[in-house]
Amino acid sequence: MNYFVEGLQGSGKSTLVQKLSELNPDCTAIREGDYSQVELAWCAYMDEEKYMEILDKYSDIRSEIEKKTHSEEDKRIICYTQIITDIPGFHKDLEQYEIYNNRASYGDFKAIILKRYKDWSRGLDPDMIFECSLFQNIVEDMILFRCASDDEIIEFYKEVRAALEGNAGHDINSNACKKDYHIFYLKTEDVRGNLEVIRKERSDDNGNELWFPLMMGYFKDCPYSKKEGLGSEEDLIQHFIHRQELELRICEEVFPDKYTVLASKKYTDEDIK
Repeated sequence: MNYFVEGLQGSGKSTLVQKLSELNPDCTAIREGDYSQVELAWCAYMDEEKYMEILDKYSDIRSEIEKKTHSEEDKRIICYTQIITDIPGFHKDLEQYEIYNNRASYGDFKAIILKRYKDWSRGLDPDMIFECSLFQNIVEDMILFRCASDDEIIEFYKEVRAALEGNAGHDINSNACKKDYHIFYLKTEDVRGNLEVIRKERSDDNGNELWFPLMMGYFKDCPYSKKEGLGSEEDLIQHFIHRQELELRICEEVFPDKYTVLASKKYTDEDIK
């Protein structure tokens, strides 16, 4: 069995990944920023020519870049957020090679994602536990940067399910998947209160917020917010409420036989089992 752990920011995904790892010691846990056969968040994705340009441009840390690079056919994937350096602009430079936030055309974005799910489903890798590798980054991208409707996102996930079954255009109700998998969705009952908690948790020792200003900037500057005239803290809360409702709808309509909803931070080992 393979597991996808999903939920809003601050819902306890990392904790559940750790818990599942303890209950399933033979599974390999893939966390945010790690190299993953399916997820590309926090990773630069480029061809060989561009990769060589990056190595030349940042020759002082060439060996560190090479250590965090993985090859897939003609592509190179750099887990750049795991590279510690004080070179000005390095992480901002590598960020532009991510596939999210309209950095890739919709056609390329869709093709890359579906191919990675399909290739993984047909591979011989050991069982895995994935942290936010199915919903969070794709749904955020499609809502905030591609201004997709809920129905359009649902249709996209029907193709994701088909890819996870090793096929294109496969009947989503078929049980003929190459790898078995299960989704654990951590449902946040109080989105507003949860946001207050993670704002405090993700602050420095002096109480200066680190995560929230970045999140607000990301939200205010996205095409969806500009189109709809959004940008307040309340707007962000309503976005998270909508996103959670949509992700649960995806579970119900596209993965009805593949998911379990857990109450965020209120579940037991028995609930998982």
